[in-house]
Amino acid sequence: MPGPDRLMSMNARARSCFRIMASALAAFMLIFSMPVAARADAVDEILARFATDRFPDTEKAIGDLAASGHPTAPVILEALAGNRLLFSPGTRQTYIGVEGASALDAKTGAKAGDVEIDSLKKVRLNNAVRAALQAAQGALGLMSPDPVKRRMAAEAVLKARDPAQRAGVEAALAAEKDPKIREVFTEARAALIALDPEAADAQKLEAIDAIRGRGDRESVSLLSAISGANKDRVKAAADDARAAILARQALWSHVQNIWYGMSLGSVLLLAAIGLAITFGVMGVINMAHGEMVMIGAYTTFVVQEVIRARYPGLLDYSLLFAVPLAFLFTGGVGVVVERTIIRFLYGRPLETLLATFGLSLILQQAVRTMFGANNREVSAPAFMSGSFEFGGLAITSGRMWIIVFAIVVFALLQLLLKATPFGLRMRAVTQNRRMASAMGIDTNRVDALAFGLGSGIAGVAGVALSQIDNVSPNLGQSYIIDSFMVVVFGGVGNLWGTLVAALTLGVANKFLEPFAGAVLGKIALLVFIILFIQKRPRGLFALKGRAVEA
Repeated sequence: MPGPDRLMSMNARARSCFRIMASALAAFMLIFSMPVAARADAVDEILARFATDRFPDTEKAIGDLAASGHPTAPVILEALAGNRLLFSPGTRQTYIGVEGASALDAKTGAKAGDVEIDSLKKVRLNNAVRAALQAAQGALGLMSPDPVKRRMAAEAVLKARDPAQRAGVEAALAAEKDPKIREVFTEARAALIALDPEAADAQKLEAIDAIRGRGDRESVSLLSAISGANKDRVKAAADDARAAILARQALWSHVQNIWYGMSLGSVLLLAAIGLAITFGVMGVINMAHGEMVMIGAYTTFVVQEVIRARYPGLLDYSLLFAVPLAFLFTGGVGVVVERTIIRFLYGRPLETLLATFGLSLILQQAVRTMFGANNREVSAPAFMSGSFEFGGLAITSGRMWIIVFAIVVFALLQLLLKATPFGLRMRAVTQNRRMASAMGIDTNRVDALAFGLGSGIAGVAGVALSQIDNVSPNLGQSYIIDSFMVVVFGGVGNLWGTLVAALTLGVANKFLEPFAGAVLGKIALLVFIILFIQKRPRGLFALKGRAVEA
């Protein structure tokens, strides 16, 4: 057991160690508490700058607030972007306006109950402040846990082109795992490097290659800025990349026009293919064909209204019910029209034209009486909504599905004509009516069914057109002239000719519109078809063996 002197010495050393540890702990707490206090004071100073109502102070406050790391910084900047950041001219306090005519303390986010909202003023914005705000919001979102926000932040940095954000972009790029977002970060970093006067030429050339790969309008603008800010090799590389992007965009623009033309051609094909059957088999100029298209569109509207009222869960599948119902209903109307009007006018084209024109007016007025003259809304199912990009091609889902639908209708019609007894009889009547009658084919029955088939396909076309055009009593009038142009140009009664003519006229129309306009473009096509028919009266693909032409 140690003696009294040794025990006193040990106690003294313990007290000394305790005092040293206490002093160290106090120093540690002081060191780590000072930045918090300083940061709190700094935030107060930053928020006070918003209340000066001067644009330079607001711009500086935005940058300092984003760099402060304060937890409410994103909320404050969002409020500023939405014109909801308020300040008191008297107290220089900053608030965030919320719904219900109340305000929150900008620093704490707590409700400011004793503040009258009417006494506060909005923090004003100008173009410089908005640019700084966009850059600050982009910097704050770079490390967000939400991938959508990170991508939006990278796009904002790319547009702001603020060299001060390079360090944040590089840190975010190093931590990013999503390859698509990494690509956007890489492009944003390349933009900052290429515009940095201190960066080496080798780095700028590498950055220009990354920007070239993006290839959009923002890249063209960015490369123009790089070319203006640099010389020699960097300027030449930026100019070459810009020229390459513009050439690629011009190529994709032509491809886009072809796609639009195919989309228009598919609509013309659906509207004209039924007319090709009736005109080809019976030689009837049916001016009421557009109204069959209109009836199909209104059938779609009625089907959707019934499903919306009784079976709302099936609304996305309404077109699956509308297509067969439109075909059957308009086909039935066509059979009735042929049996009651057309059959008495064979061989009298002028009277047939006048009768069907009068019928079209009657059908339009009947629809106005039943549904009114206003446009009717037909909703698109989920799978036909939205759009996507393929390379430089923008494709809307609705148009794409209409093209697919037109191809399916054409294929099914070809199958009907080539692989069924009815198709065989109809082709026989088309090629030689007298011989078909002599072989025992009931040509009157074939006429009625063919007219019903053509009308039914027009009704199906109305289902498709209801997704891209206004459903109104005048819907069919917009396509009747174009349908006749397609049938005459392709060759009367020839379905393959109708297909080629519809796509050709659709693409030609889209290429003419930028130069001549929509109206003059159609006039130019009409003049071309008139001149073409003078040389080839039977169209592109004429049927052979028709007795009527003998």
